[in-house]
Amino acid sequence: MEKKYHGSKKNSNWNCLLLLIILLLFTVVSINVLLYVYLEHVYVSTSYPYADPTTCPQGYFKIGNMKNCSAWLTCDGINKEVRRLKLVGEGAVKKVYLSEWKEMKVALSHLTVPDLQEDFLHGLRMLQSLQSRHVVTLVGYCEENYSILTEYHPLGSLKNLDDTFNLPKYKNFNTWQNRLELAIDYVSIIRYLHNSPLGVLVMCDSNDLDKVLSQYLLTSDFHLVANDLDALPLVEKEKGVFVKCGPREITGSFVAPEQLWPYGPEKEFSNDLMPPYDEKTDIWKIPAVTDYLLGHVEGSDIVRFHLFLIHRECKKENPVERPSAQTILDTYKRIMTLLMKELSVSDARDML
Repeated sequence: MEKKYHGSKKNSNWNCLLLLIILLLFTVVSINVLLYVYLEHVYVSTSYPYADPTTCPQGYFKIGNMKNCSAWLTCDGINKEVRRLKLVGEGAVKKVYLSEWKEMKVALSHLTVPDLQEDFLHGLRMLQSLQSRHVVTLVGYCEENYSILTEYHPLGSLKNLDDTFNLPKYKNFNTWQNRLELAIDYVSIIRYLHNSPLGVLVMCDSNDLDKVLSQYLLTSDFHLVANDLDALPLVEKEKGVFVKCGPREITGSFVAPEQLWPYGPEKEFSNDLMPPYDEKTDIWKIPAVTDYLLGHVEGSDIVRFHLFLIHRECKKENPVERPSAQTILDTYKRIMTLLMKELSVSDARDML
């Protein structure tokens, strides 16, 4: 009788263990289903909105802890209410000063070269017209003294990305997931410019990687916004209007083949003879920018492997054969979804 009792107890223990295993498997499967639905919604939705739901009406802004929208500051408001603190940046067109408005940090940009007034004003018009979550928030402007006031982002431009990730405060953010998110943001901005309210715009300040990176700011919550919009010419294919990014010869492997002088060194460069091109020059540069954004963290090479095919398409010699920014964005999101699902399965196996 005692032997039967021990046998019965042993069977009962096995039954309890089996039940626990079944419950654990059910929990893991449920988590994966929920994660799958969430990721499909977050990363694959093609109705990705251009504007942030909290974006103010045209002519108004909201930054920092502001609860209500305020009208763009004018010359009078900038002169009276904005306090300049220190110089934080200087380019070919303007100087940028960290400033303060109502105890909030803002960036005050001043034109430095009178001959470049047209570029400066073009950048202002673009800022006014393209306000969205993809573009730095315009706070005010004064055309009389060529000043523009925008939201200040303390992490600075994308050129500082690796230095930022190396800071103790942000080391835990230095993952392939966050870096791929930045690449998705970057392609989202290109997609927005190619489908902007003004038409098809080309990011012309992009002749080398450093120049591209300087055009974008890293926000405190690790997203990207376009900041420098001084060179955004319009393409109107139906009217036969194409662009040339400046009157001087462009060289180097970073730029698209159609941006290079096509007649060889034996013929002197002439802007009049240089063929124009379209927005597909931006597509050519996406793989190089994304490669920089991915860095060399654990998992980044796996991401590069998954991006190989779409990046190969971006590098087609014939610009017509390159994919649209929308196609690239959809591909990036699908790859993010796939990799996140694979990661969740791997984590579930570790739990078992």
